[in-house]
Amino acid sequence: MQVIGTVKEIWRYPVKSMAGERLKSAKVSARGIYGDRGWAIRDEKAGEIRNARKLPMLLHCTAVYMREPNADDAPPAQITLPDGTTFRSDSTEANARLSELLGRSVSIWPVQPPSERELLKRGAPDNPDMKAEMREVFGRLENEPLPDFSTLPAQILEFTSPFGTFFDAFPFNVLTTASLNTLSAHNPTADFDTRRFRPNVLIETKSGIEGLAEAEWSGRTLRIGATRIKVEMPTVRCVIPTLDQPGVKKDPSVLRTIVRDAAQNLGAYATIASGGTIALGDEVTLE
Repeated sequence: MQVIGTVKEIWRYPVKSMAGERLKSAKVSARGIYGDRGWAIRDEKAGEIRNARKLPMLLHCTAVYMREPNADDAPPAQITLPDGTTFRSDSTEANARLSELLGRSVSIWPVQPPSERELLKRGAPDNPDMKAEMREVFGRLENEPLPDFSTLPAQILEFTSPFGTFFDAFPFNVLTTASLNTLSAHNPTADFDTRRFRPNVLIETKSGIEGLAEAEWSGRTLRIGATRIKVEMPTVRCVIPTLDQPGVKKDPSVLRTIVRDAAQNLGAYATIASGGTIALGDEVTLE
């Protein structure tokens, strides 16, 4: 086993695409950090669960759990809107408040059992020209390649998330300071703030580990205490890292750099081989 660094940041996102909670420690199961993406927004006109690619104002909302979740539940979260008003995610006013903010009819849902699949079905695209639609949601210019969608789980083509979750593709996302530092060196004027990339864990890589480290870890396992995290594939990046949010300015050059210098990817998707507790400062090893 190779020691690669320590846990620098831990993030949980109670509501998909809203600002996350920065944690000192977290319990992890097969479904990732307890409570991660426990709630999500459904666009009623589009007929599907959507995130900040289509509803960018979600990034200006914050959500924190009102009690600690367990492995299989999504307790109510307190949502704070950009104007400072608050409400519970399970309140009767939640849908109306969010619809007013987003300028369209939406509803908020807790994660459903794996047997409930109707909620996760994709609706019709906004633009019938699928190539143009993909360029919009992934933020690609005409001279840039679209991602290779064949590398993603086949289920994601028909459904917005794996069954029983609100994740984009996998239940865990890993990012390293080595990768952030590498891309910052390629584009010194851009702000590669961790919050743009919404990881679950940011690993402070030890001296000597450089470049896009996690891009080389697919198929290998990270160990943090008793928790074993299997790295599945590099994380394909969409338009979200370019968008503004509190403390982070809009910056399309971030994505230009990722597309040009990191093969369109930053960070790594992962699954959980065995659960446990992770904490700030924990040693991270690569098996």
